[in-house]
Amino acid sequence: MIGLGSTLVYSILVIHIYIPFCRSLKEKRSQIKPLIHRIHNEFNVSVSEIDKQDTWNETVVACALISNNKQFSEAYLARVIHFIEKTSADLQILEHSIQQF
Repeated sequence: MIGLGSTLVYSILVIHIYIPFCRSLKEKRSQIKPLIHRIHNEFNVSVSEIDKQDTWNETVVACALISNNKQFSEAYLARVIHFIEKTSADLQILEHSIQQF
């Protein structure tokens, strides 16, 4: 049971990614699956491909984080964006958003 005065913040990062050199779903999976595992391992957040599963050159990935501080959560999920930009040169982030509840 949650104690009185406890604040839970549910934060979700949604990332729309373009994969410019991808020519098949198999090739897409070979790039996205390792990315999802790296994000999970590096940041200990829940990660899943949530849309465009049948589109070979795009995907939408979501990361979820539960915390007790909105500012911390937003900054932490922003680090995921920088991580993708830094480590995945073959991917282009088209747009992203952080939603908090």
